Amino acid sequence: MKDLTQIDPVALRTLATAVRVGTFEAAARELHVTPSAVSQRIKALETRVGRVLVHRTKPLEATDAGHVLVRLAAQTEMLEREAYAELVDDPDDETEAGAPWTSVPLAVNSDAMFDWFVEALVSVRERHRVTFDILREDQSRTTERLRRGEVMAAITSDPRPVPGCKVERLGVMRYLAVGNPAYVAEHLPEGPTTAALGRAPMVAFDRDDTLQHDFLRKVTRRHLAPPTTLIPSVHQFDHAVHRGLGWGMLMDSEVRDHLDSGRLVEIVPGRHVDVPLYWQRWRLESPVMVDLTAAVTEQARAWLGR
Repeated sequence: MKDLTQIDPVALRTLATAVRVGTFEAAARELHVTPSAVSQRIKALETRVGRVLVHRTKPLEATDAGHVLVRLAAQTEMLEREAYAELVDDPDDETEAGAPWTSVPLAVNSDAMFDWFVEALVSVRERHRVTFDILREDQSRTTERLRRGEVMAAITSDPRPVPGCKVERLGVMRYLAVGNPAYVAEHLPEGPTTAALGRAPMVAFDRDDTLQHDFLRKVTRRHLAPPTTLIPSVHQFDHAVHRGLGWGMLMDSEVRDHLDSGRLVEIVPGRHVDVPLYWQRWRLESPVMVDLTAAVTEQARAWLGR
């Protein structure tokens, strides 16, 4: 690779914009230049680093080297905004321009968002002029968002650090396979046999949600494919299980009272799935990221340790 010193910041932002919006034309509109200018800037950047940075498809797709520079562009923008915020005497003074708001893209699984994660965001927002762009993603897939430079941090079940990232263990989310008593009596009258579990209707969050299938493989050692309803809402997912639409994996902490009262029952008593959670973030020691990491780890450990 060629010398990377003095990379043109304009070309860097142009690359990041083009990858985000998907075409040279869309990037040109956002940057108020011509599509030819966008193409020339990216071609010059490719010449500078000696690598192809984007696949010229529709939508545009960054190469591995392109993802590295997209991440660099986002990091540079964040540091610039934070530096400017420190230079503004009163960031909330509307008579001046005021410090720009820093936007932090994050990839988070739905259960974390439903419970404790928002509390961490609130505590950071109280100290910084920051907004958050939350991408809902299964915890087994969030690292890909990091690898592509689409987010600055993610909650993931993968302890292996993405290049350029740091990892901290948060704890474990325990899930139980539950259904309401009427559902279990109808669909599992002889207990959780392999044949019955293969026929019993199931609820999953979306097509990326593998928790239910992981549980079935764990207890039957078979790859079963029961009829499945997809409900991509944490609240409605829980409601569907309570109403008997199917069985599903719910967090132990959320269903314990319902199990004790008999409103829900475990379909395979004593069995569960533990999902370890990690916080992966860029190795960027900015004030916002440092405080966000502290808030996330504090909230997660308090919640998961209950």
